Amino acid sequence: MDLPQSFVIAESSHRIHNPFDSRKLADLGEALHLTPGQTMLDLASGSGEMLCTWARDHGISGTGVDISTAFTGQAQARAAELGVSDRVAFVHGDAAGHVAPERVDIAACIGATWIGGDAAGTVALLEQSLKPNGLMLIGEPYWRLDPPDEATVRGCYMESKDDRFPLPGLIDHFDGLGYDVVEMVLADQDTWDRYAAAQWLNTRRWLDANPGHELAAEMRHRLDTSRTNHVRYQRDYLGWGVFALMKR
Repeated sequence: MDLPQSFVIAESSHRIHNPFDSRKLADLGEALHLTPGQTMLDLASGSGEMLCTWARDHGISGTGVDISTAFTGQAQARAAELGVSDRVAFVHGDAAGHVAPERVDIAACIGATWIGGDAAGTVALLEQSLKPNGLMLIGEPYWRLDPPDEATVRGCYMESKDDRFPLPGLIDHFDGLGYDVVEMVLADQDTWDRYAAAQWLNTRRWLDANPGHELAAEMRHRLDTSRTNHVRYQRDYLGWGVFALMKR
């Protein structure tokens, strides 16, 4: 049970496995008015940057669950580096279907709503771990601009235009699930660039170091296509953000 090696290679240097930088992650924590003693569950927690830095900066505690052994190890190392290992724990496991043994103040899935099948399924999953009046955090893509053709949809790694909502439609979707959006922090083109371009550098360095590896051809193809897709399609058409929800 693990992530594909190709994904781990491409994001090996990432602390945040989404098109956010540390500034936006800090802005989100401040916007939520987090307080010491609050508890959090982070499903698909990646390298643990959100939980670790919020534990350091706001005094929260919690657990992250991720299917990647590499990223879970990075999260544990980051907790030790920031001196918060006594307040946060990272578990290697499948976040799909994971429910906290005790309900938490904040339940999150940032950029991995496939664990619940889609955004609605992930909301339903997180709800099982959330205290009444708690905060739910969902990281999700949306259409910044209406994709004009099939090439744009495919270049943004979607099967269909209907796979994503425009931003107003996404807010309406959460509303239809019985949740109010009470805060949001959105990626911008610069944070998309930092996220995507770091994958290119990681991949190129890996290719240079592993020319005869069985994944070399796949990673070369990934590097070539990901650059083209980002600058031609994704950068202009696809948005991404973290949305804070409270149940009505």
